[in-house]
Amino acid sequence: MSALSTLKAVSSLGDLAKLLGFKPKALSYILYKQPENQKYTIFAIPKRKGGYRTIKAPVHGLKLVQRRLSDLLQDCLDEIHQNQGRVDRTAHGFMRGRSIVTNARRHRHRRYVFNLDLEDFFPSINFGRVRGFFEKDKNFSLHRSTATVIAQIACHENALPQGSPCSPVISNLIAHILDVRLVHLAASARCVYSRYADDLTFSTNHRQFPPDIAVSSSTAGEQSGLWVASDRLKAIIARAGFRINTAKTHLMQRTHRQQVTGLIVNDKIGIRVEYRRNLRAMVHRLVTTGKFEVSRVARKPEGMVVEARPGSLNELHGMLGFVDSIDVENEKNTRVDVSTGFSSRELLYRKFLMYSHFYAAQSPVVVCEGETDNVYLTHAIRGLAKEYPALAEMMPDGKIRIRIRLYKYPHSSTARLLGLKDGGSGVLGTFIGSYKREIREFKAPDGLRHPVIILYDNDAGCKAIRGAIKSVTKKEISGAEPFVHVTANLYAVPTPLQVGDSESKIEDFFTPVIKQTPIGQKTFNDSNNFDVAKHYGKKVFAHKVVAPNAGKIDFTGFRLLLANLAAVIDSHHAAASSTV
Repeated sequence: MSALSTLKAVSSLGDLAKLLGFKPKALSYILYKQPENQKYTIFAIPKRKGGYRTIKAPVHGLKLVQRRLSDLLQDCLDEIHQNQGRVDRTAHGFMRGRSIVTNARRHRHRRYVFNLDLEDFFPSINFGRVRGFFEKDKNFSLHRSTATVIAQIACHENALPQGSPCSPVISNLIAHILDVRLVHLAASARCVYSRYADDLTFSTNHRQFPPDIAVSSSTAGEQSGLWVASDRLKAIIARAGFRINTAKTHLMQRTHRQQVTGLIVNDKIGIRVEYRRNLRAMVHRLVTTGKFEVSRVARKPEGMVVEARPGSLNELHGMLGFVDSIDVENEKNTRVDVSTGFSSRELLYRKFLMYSHFYAAQSPVVVCEGETDNVYLTHAIRGLAKEYPALAEMMPDGKIRIRIRLYKYPHSSTARLLGLKDGGSGVLGTFIGSYKREIREFKAPDGLRHPVIILYDNDAGCKAIRGAIKSVTKKEISGAEPFVHVTANLYAVPTPLQVGDSESKIEDFFTPVIKQTPIGQKTFNDSNNFDVAKHYGKKVFAHKVVAPNAGKIDFTGFRLLLANLAAVIDSHHAAASSTV
């Protein structure tokens, strides 16, 4: 049964509670028994251009209900679009697969771009509008009791609160009728229209901006951007139950910088130069001092002022990731440094990643040759946690906390910019060879506290890694060493050699019994080339043999490897403490 059909069949609080994964009594308590003043944490954040925005953050239980309701309604919305065989190209805020980028893209290369905001967008949608929509909308047509409970979940003090997980999707559903009417208006005026939450944008290549959309507010308006919504546009917005924020209404011509939801749209989608410069300054301060500041608008007795506060790594990572996503959008037009293959903006992001992931790591980092090694190592450490306190800690409740960070190979910009891709000897060799050069400008006092350990298979495939180590250290590497200090906080640990062996790999440390585990009619083969009709490889072994059976596997074969990792950590921490 589809999500929409299931929701339509709901006729009581109990039915809706079960659909949202709650017991009826639990949902009833959250909605009716929990005191109203305990449902939300209310605070105000200053707006950049003055004034405050009131945020109502729901407490945990209510937030979970709202999150699940939001997911359900998003599924229903996707189903409605699929059934109607259409793609809604108008709404971009809080929509799956949409963003400020998809919104801005609709208005590139335009002679005129006209923006206006809806005032008090969420608060203007009250309890009655929410209940009435779900009861009367032809796509939903829910039972009145169901529509009432949905409105009770979604609303606070008779309105959609800004801060609730379900306010965005419900506001989009209710504002859809506004979008339909404005699409018709825009089409009649030969304009393109889109909406991102409460931001409405019209654009056109007409020689004159259509008066059915906006008109100049003064003789100087055409030049100054002082334009106001037309009477027709005002009437449509008012009829849909919304109001225009007249302080945020302006028209931008192509001879000036045109912005849509904060992005420049004159040519390609762009980020403001000021934003990029600020990011460069923040990264520079971070890598040289270990700290940076972000600006915020605050109300003071003398008025609204911009003040600085300490920034966090997550904040800066998010900002750099945002810029990178825009650059990826424009990658065909991005100039790159031929020596590195990266643009200057990518190099800035890479510098941040090298600093935060490795130079100033908050715990020892182990970089394996691939994600299957991470699975092996995680469970080996858990299995032998009591023996290696440098690697794991037994908590009072009996749980095990791993004290190292195993670098994950994400399919994201992080992996692309660090050049680690999916791992392997070649990319790790490149990483080792460039590490000293890349961190040389890092001067932050909190750096180099923890080691970064490259763990590699001690076999014929490790030539690139050994060559890189030799290039940096100027020493010949035999592979018999428990570990090698390469430079700064970078170390290399080969898989230990068994007596009489000249090579080893991490799979050697499992017992023959576990490696002989069949899956169907196939047996394990740890080589890079095997007959897939007869054998399964390392990824299947890691996720379908090792992970599900970790509690029963004998990991004693990993003891020497774990001892060598612990020795690196102890050695580095001892050296670091002696220099303090």
